[in-house]
Amino acid sequence: MIGREKRVLARHYLNLGLSRREVSRRLEVSRRTLGRWLASGDLVAERQEEPVRYRDRRSGRTVLDGYREWIEGRLSAYPELSAVRLYRDLREAGYRGGYDQVRRYAREVRPGPVREPVVRFEARPGLQAQVDFAEFPLPWGKRHALLVVLGYSRQMWFQFYPEQTQEVVMRGLSAAFRFFGAVPAEVLFDQMKAVIVSDGRVGGGKLLRNPEFLRFAGHWGFRIRACRPYRAQTKGKVERAVGYIRRGFFYAGKFASDEDLNARALRWLEEVAQERIHGTTKEKPVERFRRERPHLGPLPAGEYRSVSAPGAGGGAPRGAEERPRRVAVERRPLSEYGRLAEEAG
Repeated sequence: MIGREKRVLARHYLNLGLSRREVSRRLEVSRRTLGRWLASGDLVAERQEEPVRYRDRRSGRTVLDGYREWIEGRLSAYPELSAVRLYRDLREAGYRGGYDQVRRYAREVRPGPVREPVVRFEARPGLQAQVDFAEFPLPWGKRHALLVVLGYSRQMWFQFYPEQTQEVVMRGLSAAFRFFGAVPAEVLFDQMKAVIVSDGRVGGGKLLRNPEFLRFAGHWGFRIRACRPYRAQTKGKVERAVGYIRRGFFYAGKFASDEDLNARALRWLEEVAQERIHGTTKEKPVERFRRERPHLGPLPAGEYRSVSAPGAGGGAPRGAEERPRRVAVERRPLSEYGRLAEEAG
């Protein structure tokens, strides 16, 4: 800070009633200097009306001047080269200045990182929905929210479940399709987190190897796809929806039970989520859904009847009526069997 600025601040502090000792401490000037300003009238307002003139601080040469082009060339070729490494190389080249000069100049001329533009994948109406699980802690235990987001309209559905199982995914997708009143052409799953495997659990694995889920997809009329290769293009819609649910619905919420939690979630979807202006599309999801609705597939006529997960499709397990009936067997004491054998002989 130059003298003119300090004198302006000194006058301001003194007008506020601060002592000379305190003003000297704040401005880092001696009380003798402050007294000289007061005695000479330098703190009078009229004496400070002239415009401030700043000196060109870089007009003087420094020992770094002869190495500036070299630093710029090195950083142009190796943008991540550290200032410590530059300083060490400069010392070997004959530089006798300090490290701070090198560090400051390197900060000024270092090229910024080249950020590739994120190419957002926008699905055509009716093409796809993205599905994923997200964990939410609750006083009575951890719950898993199953999310379904339509790629074009961003219309979403979610509910909370105690487990991540094949039955939950099938039951949840059925509820989501009924909520939308239609079915997308394909459903995308994260290959690492929300992929159904043959033992009925959700985890890593190959979705297409699960006959039960293939039958389920055939019943509803959607194709199964994994989110790959680029998650920002494929899975980003459902991942961003998770953050929106945490901030807009879950955080600071008070829920009494699983039933209360899920009922509030459906009400929030209807009243808030579908009516907001989406950050990417700049439209309300409910309005885009009106345009997407004619491109979605119809709901199937009947309920899906699972062969391995009772209740997953809303009906009884297939083949339940074919189970053998219990046969009543008459029980007699052993002595009775002996008597009957004697009579027969």
